[in-house]
Amino acid sequence: MVIKMMSRLKQLRLEKQYTQIKMQMLTGIDQSDYSKLENGKRYYTFKQCKKIAIALETSMDYLAGLTDEKQPYR
Repeated sequence: MVIKMMSRLKQLRLEKQYTQIKMQMLTGIDQSDYSKLENGKRYYTFKQCKKIAIALETSMDYLAGLTDEKQPYR
């Protein structure tokens, strides 16, 4: 499950053509910490997950692997 979440995180970032630095600018999460999130070396907090979901225009459920629907709830 952890690997699925991390691969989704990186996949979405790359689909948007965002760098980790861009994600830092959008979320306020330090680039080195963001890298650890993508590589499964650190878990994100609820607050971080929310910021990432907003920046990547997806749902927190998608990031957590609870749904396969990428679109955010409207």
